[in-house]
Amino acid sequence: MSIFLVGLVLFVGIHSIYILAPGIREAAIARVGYNPWRGIYSLVALTGLILTIYGYGLARQDPVLLFEPPSWARVFSFVLMAVALPLLVASFFPVPTRIGRFVRHPMLMSVTLWSVAHALAIGTLAGVLLSAVFFIWTLAARFSLIARPMTAATTATPEPLNDWIAVAVGLAVWAALMFLLHDWLIGMPLL
Repeated sequence: MSIFLVGLVLFVGIHSIYILAPGIREAAIARVGYNPWRGIYSLVALTGLILTIYGYGLARQDPVLLFEPPSWARVFSFVLMAVALPLLVASFFPVPTRIGRFVRHPMLMSVTLWSVAHALAIGTLAGVLLSAVFFIWTLAARFSLIARPMTAATTATPEPLNDWIAVAVGLAVWAALMFLLHDWLIGMPLL
């Protein structure tokens, strides 16, 4: 569990710098430059992600069950993920989508829905902890975004075709995860 927790702290911690202490980011960029800062940031985030995934895998070998997921949680999580994945895809378009304009930050909303879906459907200490940490982080990030003015990227005119592409690709990824990839990547079959 300690590897899992160190990974979570690194991954969420580096992503929280802009929320908790934006001055640190600007000072680091001024000191070492933008590209070196991005390199350090990426290295810490990737290390945290790898440790989180590896540590979670270890925690799954000897799970601590907190609760038995309710029977409806499985289907409910499938529905939440069918919404979360198109939101995630929409967040990667350089030209804004109407989806992005509606939710302002589709990746944060996607991670919020992912965390709720998995907290309800898993029930183990590691699963609930992972979901809770990401849920709390997305709320903090959302409040941080609300306090900031909208940028030119968020005020630009949305491209309607991007919405359709985001939904189609997101649902295709959802179907691939449902029927094959979740079992292959995570080791947990969904159907």
